[in-house]
Amino acid sequence: MPPTALLHRSPPPPPCLVASNTWLNLLSLECPNTYLPYSAELVSGIPLKSNGFRCFSHPPLSKPTVDMDVEKTDSAKLKPKIEALGVKFESCTPGQFDLLYCPKCKGGRSIQRTLSFHISQSWSYAIWRCFDLQCGWAGQVFADNNKENPRVSRENLRLEPLDNELLGYFAERMISKETLQRNNVMQVVGGKKIIAFPYRRNGQHVGCKYRTLDKRFWQGRNTEKMLYGIDDIVDADEIIIVEGEIDKLSIEEAGYCNCVSVPGGAPQTVSVNRIPSKEKDTAFQYLWNCIDYFEKASRIILATDGDAPGQALAEELARRLGKERCWRVHWQRKDESSSFKDANEVLKSLGADALRAAIDKAELY
Repeated sequence: MPPTALLHRSPPPPPCLVASNTWLNLLSLECPNTYLPYSAELVSGIPLKSNGFRCFSHPPLSKPTVDMDVEKTDSAKLKPKIEALGVKFESCTPGQFDLLYCPKCKGGRSIQRTLSFHISQSWSYAIWRCFDLQCGWAGQVFADNNKENPRVSRENLRLEPLDNELLGYFAERMISKETLQRNNVMQVVGGKKIIAFPYRRNGQHVGCKYRTLDKRFWQGRNTEKMLYGIDDIVDADEIIIVEGEIDKLSIEEAGYCNCVSVPGGAPQTVSVNRIPSKEKDTAFQYLWNCIDYFEKASRIILATDGDAPGQALAEELARRLGKERCWRVHWQRKDESSSFKDANEVLKSLGADALRAAIDKAELY
């Protein structure tokens, strides 16, 4: 482990390491235009280092005016949370981006400072990303969990209500305007027909997932790894888990709001290995980040897709949540050789009553 003494910050501010190609688009994740005003053409002209990164310096961030009493309170709340991450942040300057050793990959094979770590000037939040290609650890933590990350507010996400074309798209899938409004489903400003599913915790935006009409998906920058619809299962005794945001909306059309969706795709197969520790179980970090919501649940209904990856996802979720309290949904038969794939297919083809019946007939795992 590198000595703490190596984490010092000396003027001018340390360089920001940016990997070529794959990581170039991550610049704006941590560096707004006032912080890293470099074009892709300019960056591509900077020589590569031996580790595959480009290195360049940057101007300091402007320092906003903050309430000193609030800053002191937030600092006291935030510091223990950062310490729990294993990050050695004592040398960090609030309002700046510092390069530290990543506690996950320990600096990688070359033992370099690849963790870009930022504490806000007011100590209200911290964000980070490791630029080691084999690690990529990223996240955010807030002094006050009820505060909204200013980087993922509705205004910064540039969202607007769904237009008639997209409302029609959902209507074809039997999802009502009322359900869309309750879940804050919107579209990106600019007429590109990009559907936005804001991720919210305690009523505040913590990220966003996007979908085009031709089924291309991606997560927004700074999106917290968590389940979609988490506010709907607060203190729930029974929880339904599905494999997509539209399936979550479909379950609601069947009368059940106590439903969440995983944020990404399903694994192709069930792992033959033991479940890793929470810190290393990166593929299911979204579940561990929300695990407290499942403490009171005595019945967890796994309504994932009926294909092989969906079944693998159900198995992996059950392994982590406890099979003794998990129930598995089996979708109705479509014909002699196949079944419906997911909740929305059942809703479109058979209606809300049939979807509700499939949930009610879930079998003990």
